[in-house]
Amino acid sequence: MSEKNMKADPAGLIEYIARNLVKNPDDVEVVPVWGPSSLIVELHVNEGDIGAVIGRNGKIARAMRTLLSSISVKSIAPDGEEGKNISRVVLEIIDQ
Repeated sequence: MSEKNMKADPAGLIEYIARNLVKNPDDVEVVPVWGPSSLIVELHVNEGDIGAVIGRNGKIARAMRTLLSSISVKSIAPDGEEGKNISRVVLEIIDQ
């Protein structure tokens, strides 16, 4: 597959990471909220798993945010739409 056809999937990346960190992977839900030039990735986890995705002193959450910022310059778009440059991808961690 050529690099031109590849699209970044920030929500899928965060879901993959979170499911491998928590004790209750079935409770992980990722909701992408698209704005005109930004994307908010809402990560919903079980209340008991919130510490696992935040990490000590917020290191894991910071690492996930760093990954998201590195792919925000790539062409990402909602399903069925043409790729557009998203200037900002934000991660919000929410306990259920």
